[in-house]
Amino acid sequence: MTSTTEPSGTGDAIDVLVVDDDFMVARVHRTFVERVPPFRVVGVASSGEQAIDAVDELRPDLVLLDLYLPDIFGLDVIPRLRTAGHDCDVMVISAAREADTVRGAVRHGVVDYLLKPFEFEDLRARLERYVAQRGRLLATVVRGQADVDRVLAGASAPAPAGGALPKGMSVETADLVERALRSADGTLSATECASLTGVSRVSARRYLEYFHTTGNAEVSLRYGVAGRPERRYSWRA
Repeated sequence: MTSTTEPSGTGDAIDVLVVDDDFMVARVHRTFVERVPPFRVVGVASSGEQAIDAVDELRPDLVLLDLYLPDIFGLDVIPRLRTAGHDCDVMVISAAREADTVRGAVRHGVVDYLLKPFEFEDLRARLERYVAQRGRLLATVVRGQADVDRVLAGASAPAPAGGALPKGMSVETADLVERALRSADGTLSATECASLTGVSRVSARRYLEYFHTTGNAEVSLRYGVAGRPERRYSWRA
């Protein structure tokens, strides 16, 4: 287990433990996480036992958990953390695509499930959604059933129209991208969306991925002759 910084327990930072048995993959994940404020990586673990020890020592807010670990299947780490009294959130990052595994992750209360391989924007969108959900949970005051329903639905329900956007995103640009998607004849790539809206390709991709994570947009892959498949987006009616 590698500790990269001292746990603070104070301030607005969200402390993250990265768990992956491939040190190069763990390094990439750490780099991705640290590009998204307010997240910071406080440690890296390469096995299930190391992950449990690291949570004991570092008390992270969020664990990015691979499932194919050399000693313990990743999902079996979660109940051991709960038995030890840790309430950290867990986001699965794995190549495991089996339906039983995904259902097991849901039963264990993971906050998200991201399939490998993925790009930075894929993880960033999920981290930003996690920040928004975490903020709602921390600020929740339960006065009645409506407040309880709002908390329970928050993790899976699409963001309401006009709701709070992740930090750094504007309502005006989100509206532009939404209109472009809604009026498109078929699907749009990030480059095509950027051309239609006048924003940069990077910004267009970020908003498109945001709509994907909130359930408002669908993603399909178009494979070319060479290189990575192109991600194409359509508004979900």
